[in-house]
Amino acid sequence: MRILAVDTALGLCSALVMDTATDQIIARVSLLMDRGHAEALMPLVERVMDRVPGGFSSLERIATTVGPGSFTGLRVGLSAARAIALATSLPIVGITTLSAFAAPHLGDGSDRNVASVIDARHQHVYLQISGGHGRIIVPPCIISIVEAEALILSTEAQIAGSGASLFANLAEASKSKVICEADEAGPDCEWVARLAAFANPEDARPTPLYLRPPDAIPQQNGRIALQ
Repeated sequence: MRILAVDTALGLCSALVMDTATDQIIARVSLLMDRGHAEALMPLVERVMDRVPGGFSSLERIATTVGPGSFTGLRVGLSAARAIALATSLPIVGITTLSAFAAPHLGDGSDRNVASVIDARHQHVYLQISGGHGRIIVPPCIISIVEAEALILSTEAQIAGSGASLFANLAEASKSKVICEADEAGPDCEWVARLAAFANPEDARPTPLYLRPPDAIPQQNGRIALQ
C-alpha cells in the first residue's frame, strides 16, 4: 500500500510517502519548526510528491497525526490531509502522536513496555503506556508528572517522546528498571505510515485528540437572555 503521511502536531513539519508492500520510503521531507506549519506544509507535500512516480494518482491512503499536540499545528495537518483525501477520493486515517512515538520501540524486538510522553506544561504530561503487540496498558491521558512517574515505574516502561527528558532523573534513580530515550521533536512519519497501513479507516478517523479541557469556557453568569 502506498501511503502519504503528514505530521504537524508538535515540533516538526513532515511528509512522507511509503510503499508498505515493498517496505520502502519513496520520498520524505521533515523540517524542525515550532511555528509556521500552515505556511510550510503544502509546499513540503509538493516537494515530496514531485519525487513520487505516478504522483497523487499512485497513492492508496492518506494518514495524519491527530494529537495530542499543539492546537494550531494539529488543525493544519488535519485540514491538509482531509483536503488531499477529498481531492483524491482516498481513505484517510488518524494516528495519535503517542502511538507513533511508541511504535518504533515496540517493534524493536524488546519485551519492554513503552511510555510515550509529551510535555503538556504546568507540571503535566500527555501519557500513554503500551505493552507488547501494541496492547494499551494506560490509555492516552493528561496527568501530573508525579502521577506519571508512579505509573512508569510500576510498569518498568521505556520512556520515549518529546517529553522523555522530564523523566531523566527517574530513569537514573530506578537502577535500570526504567530507560529514558532522548527527546524527539515529533513522531517519525515512517511510523505514522506503518500504523496507518493496519488501521481501519472506520475506526481510526481523522478527528483531533484533545485531552486537555479548553482554557476558555462559556460565561455562566450575566448572560443576555435570548428573545
